[in-house]
Amino acid sequence: MSAPRLLAVAVVLDAALLASVFGSAVAAQDRPNIVIMLADDMGYGDLSCLGHPTIRTPELDRMASEGMKISQFYVGASVCTPSRAALLTGRYPIRSGLTHVFIPSSPGGMPEDEITLAEILKQAGYATACIGKWHLGARPEHLPLRHGFDYYFGIPYSNDMSPETQPDNPLFKDAPPTPLIRDSTVTNPDREPDQSQLTKWYTEESIRFMRQHARQRPFLLYLAHTMPHVPLFASDKFRGRSPRGLYGDAVEELDWSAGQILRAVAELGIEQDTLVVFLSDNGPWLGKKQDGGSSGPFYEGKVSTWEGGFRVPAIFRWKGQIPAGVTSTAFATTMDLFTTVVRVAGAEIPRDRAIDGEDLTPVLCHGAPGREPLMFYYAGDELWAVRKGPWKMHTKSMKPASVEKWGNWPIEVHDPPLLYHVEVDPAERFNVAAAHPDVVKSLRAVFESHKASVQPGQPQR
Repeated sequence: MSAPRLLAVAVVLDAALLASVFGSAVAAQDRPNIVIMLADDMGYGDLSCLGHPTIRTPELDRMASEGMKISQFYVGASVCTPSRAALLTGRYPIRSGLTHVFIPSSPGGMPEDEITLAEILKQAGYATACIGKWHLGARPEHLPLRHGFDYYFGIPYSNDMSPETQPDNPLFKDAPPTPLIRDSTVTNPDREPDQSQLTKWYTEESIRFMRQHARQRPFLLYLAHTMPHVPLFASDKFRGRSPRGLYGDAVEELDWSAGQILRAVAELGIEQDTLVVFLSDNGPWLGKKQDGGSSGPFYEGKVSTWEGGFRVPAIFRWKGQIPAGVTSTAFATTMDLFTTVVRVAGAEIPRDRAIDGEDLTPVLCHGAPGREPLMFYYAGDELWAVRKGPWKMHTKSMKPASVEKWGNWPIEVHDPPLLYHVEVDPAERFNVAAAHPDVVKSLRAVFESHKASVQPGQPQR
């Protein structure tokens, strides 16, 4: 790592200074363990604690009862690669040039000069592991070990990007079987992995990692599940168990996995010293019909810039720090998760680049209402919508009836734009642009100002 990058991730380990800045949020342990459990394509409405009538998620329901749900939690993009980039860098993906989904033949990946959450925590003395789906570049120079993780076990991109999983898709005709990688070595060069075992394998690897490091030094565990992305799989123990069908089976196995992780944290005696987070990388893949999930009260899902694509389930638990059984309506994003974790780990936010996240500690630990919502919704390199306060304005959107196309996806261009009050109308059903021209004008200024501040497709400081 170059000297400027070392400077950018310099750590602050003075416990007295931390206590003065964060108060009781870091009183139990100056540098808590961090566990981030990330589902793939799970919708806001797919957990029983968020209203699903037939998918049973008792472990995540218990996690919510022992911690906090955030009902206005957003991801940085509504598709895999850019969403994961936002979480790990604290930046809108447009700033990293990571705006489109990588496939096996994609030459790109996480830029070398981006600073990831793992790099910062590793410099702070943390043990770091990425277990599960990476999807930020499949070439050796782009894999997790080159971006701050000490250990990696998982697949480098989505589980539907091989000749066996999509035999009729020419994009994957010459791709290898889905690689299952340990550190930098492909463990299955000649065959597809048994995807029904992935959730179980990831869980076992995660618990092994926690047990190895819990008594030695703080750790970051980034557990990025493959499920419930299609094609759907569940192990024999869960297959055929859920009234919701195979999708429900896959989600209920993820719930089991969360329970195993929480149980291991308790058995290791580190519940008071561990911040555990559960969320999804984007909304559900509605185009897959019964193989996709539910966006709950929100319109649309994955790929779109409607709320169903960007709002995800989010549960935080840190015993003794986050009050139990709370549902917060504060606005929050995965980019805020980056900033929050860096701060509670006693490290410094990079100062040489724009960071779009803010610290959630006041919301999580002290019940603060949080800041005014401000969200920019990208479709690839294009800015399509903005939210400020309770108002959201669309300039373009995807709808089943289309007049244009964005790649292979239908879109409808709106002029004048659509305007929704998403706190009164979270489903975005009632366009009130005509009644609020002043709000449209104000949001248009915010939209254009942000758009002018970034250069699509180019990594930016």
